[in-house]
Amino acid sequence: MFAAKLRAAAFGAIVIAAFPALANAAVYAKSGQPASFDVTLRINAGCAISANGLDFGQQQGVLSSTVAATANIRVTCSNTTPYNIGLDQGTGPGSSGTTRYMRGTGSNTETIQFNLYQAQGGTPWGATQGNNTLAGTGNGTAQNLTVYGEIPAQNTPTPDNYK
Repeated sequence: MFAAKLRAAAFGAIVIAAFPALANAAVYAKSGQPASFDVTLRINAGCAISANGLDFGQQQGVLSSTVAATANIRVTCSNTTPYNIGLDQGTGPGSSGTTRYMRGTGSNTETIQFNLYQAQGGTPWGATQGNNTLAGTGNGTAQNLTVYGEIPAQNTPTPDNYK
């Protein structure tokens, strides 16, 4: 908590210096004695998180080799506030834990398997705190975390948009 005492007389001097047109304004009580008041603010621990989407682009032909892409997660937490970022399996049919699938659109129920990593070729992102999440401490400014995505070589499904 931050607290400060300000004297009305000092405040009046600031107002007069900043706004010369107010030079005739007085901030004193009739007795000429300055008044004081507290100024306070309480900062609660908190975080704001945002992310851009991971787009693997357009692939021509077959998925015969790994396709890679990255995305960013932006974490802004108050100073000294701990955070722990986890990514669940998503909503693709068959997804579980760190095994994830994208599904075709409309009546196309085919899937494409993909992986998300905390570092290129490193630990898979998951949602089990202490195992496959990423912990950090806020510093009051935005911290950017990179998500490394890979689609491994696999049987190529029907051409479509997969999500």
